Amino acid sequence: MTDLLEFTLAHLEKLVSFDTRNPPRDIAAEGGIFDYLRTHLPGFRVEVVDYGAGAVSLYAVRGNPKYLFNVHLDTVPDSPQWSADPHVMRRLDDRVVGLGVCDIKGAAAALLAAANAGQGDAAFLFSSDEEANDPRCIAAFLRRGVPYEAVLVAEPTRCEAGLAHRGISSVLMRFAGRAGHASAALDPSASALHQAVEWGHRALAHVQSLAHARFGGLTGLRFNIGRIEGGIKANVIAPAAELRFNFRPLPSMDIDGLLATFAGLAEPAPAHFEETFRGPSLPAGDVSRAEERRLAARDVADALELPVGNAVDFWTEASLFSAAGYTALVYGPGDIAQAHTADEFVTLDQLRRYAESVHRIINR
Repeated sequence: MTDLLEFTLAHLEKLVSFDTRNPPRDIAAEGGIFDYLRTHLPGFRVEVVDYGAGAVSLYAVRGNPKYLFNVHLDTVPDSPQWSADPHVMRRLDDRVVGLGVCDIKGAAAALLAAANAGQGDAAFLFSSDEEANDPRCIAAFLRRGVPYEAVLVAEPTRCEAGLAHRGISSVLMRFAGRAGHASAALDPSASALHQAVEWGHRALAHVQSLAHARFGGLTGLRFNIGRIEGGIKANVIAPAAELRFNFRPLPSMDIDGLLATFAGLAEPAPAHFEETFRGPSLPAGDVSRAEERRLAARDVADALELPVGNAVDFWTEASLFSAAGYTALVYGPGDIAQAHTADEFVTLDQLRRYAESVHRIINR
């Protein structure tokens, strides 16, 4: 299988050279990454669809496959801390360095290598909008209702099958107060900023009360107040404030119920409460069946001889497939600790193991 790794590296070098940073989402250029993929998928029926705003998908099918492999091609922007050109892959003793090699172009390169190492049935869905929290590609594919026994979504899981992960909900809150001089005896509800701070205190206490909730190796509710702004100056009672927070529930938690609880913790009621983004947990769907669906994904991993790892804290688009009724799991090369970092890398061993497992699945 040495050649399989070398072919993977050759493809990865090319994939890294294509600028697919998101933003700016300028991904659909002629002669770009999708033309490269099409050229290196001989014998596949290939569909490329541009959904606008840099959301482009390539769906490729050969034969009558039972499983769908999904991988996103967009990357986060590079940071100033990179030590060399992030779009030039560098090969070191035990790893390769380049923007997206870990998250998750390494998997895309391995899919190409495995597909060209045999003639087995295979189905790939490449997308380019995962890093935008705007999953147009997956949503459009799901509307087609193409049947598959399972979907394997590539994200950095160290070549272990991830059967569960947290969901995600982001919220915008606004508080309304009454402007006045700060020397006045303060009605607790007069200051919008005081309302926001008091809400935060009650919200954190509620999160702490859920610290012992468990599912599939995950514990508790992850919660973060990311931004509070408002007011005029130190001696003016704040007439308005805005707060943004985010929480990541276990698959066994009810997102709608949590939203209602958080909204109800505001005293007085918030002037505005809006969920701005939601990603379901994995497995998704009826929380009462979460464990049943996790075990179904484990059966798939066992059938494909994939080692099963721990549930993960990060969110993936596997949950979108799960919410649509597919058995879905997360499986890919690399460590999430390297994703989105300067001098991002993936080890040669991880690329080799992933390429060999894909080759075994599609060419068995």
